[in-house]
Amino acid sequence: MPIVQAAPAKLNLALHVTGRRADGYHLLDSLVAFAGMGDVVVLEPGPLSLRIEGPFAAGLPVSDDNLCLRAARLAGAAAAIRLTKNLPVASGIGGGSADAAAVLRGLARMGHALPAETERLGADVPVCLASRPARMQGVGEIVTPLDPLPQVPLVLVNPGVGVSTPQVFAAMERRDNPGLPPIPRFAGLADLGGWLAQTRNDLEPAALAIAPVIGQVLDALRATGAAFARMSGSGATCFGLYDSADRARIASSALKQHGWWAAATELAPPLTPG
Repeated sequence: MPIVQAAPAKLNLALHVTGRRADGYHLLDSLVAFAGMGDVVVLEPGPLSLRIEGPFAAGLPVSDDNLCLRAARLAGAAAAIRLTKNLPVASGIGGGSADAAAVLRGLARMGHALPAETERLGADVPVCLASRPARMQGVGEIVTPLDPLPQVPLVLVNPGVGVSTPQVFAAMERRDNPGLPPIPRFAGLADLGGWLAQTRNDLEPAALAIAPVIGQVLDALRATGAAFARMSGSGATCFGLYDSADRARIASSALKQHGWWAAATELAPPLTPG
């Protein structure tokens, strides 16, 4: 039977850059959550191969460097992989890392051991393996699971502009920022939004300078009633938190009128094993 694995969108609800190692890798302190939507990976026994389909397949040509194939090779395993690409490519919501993590989870179900040092595939792969709320530190290898977050309605928006992660990091003015404040257990939107207001995405100012349309997206999210809005990761995808699913759906429809990709979803509970 084919093995189906969800690859939910990863959100950096808060992302502080706290330093840089001698090898050039940046040190992060991030509250990571996952959305109730994302890509889908299907694995079947067979020689290693990859087929990509879905709304954003055209933006991701098959190559030996694809993270799904790299993940399988790191695990020393072979499978026929089918990726349904529902998320925009290179958009700051962990799509490629989530896909690689889904491949590793699927291979584990097929009897292959999870490889060590999965961060070699990308800083977000370790946190995407669990796909549950977590504090992510170091270069991504330190993952501390957290209590489930409230299933707050949210809208994801991407203006269709590519933002280079290395370019964003290079444009940062400061790399030794304070880490996150203590992370409490959140009961609902009010206290989650209040805590987030004390935090930052330290990549957002640099990304705004490179792609000013990100500022337009954030303004539009707030204009549609988002209780809190921020860019995720290195961009250009932004998220807005809403007080009801209906308001999120209405906001998503309005934001699409700008010609942007938008989707109404929610902060998801931890991924069910298997």
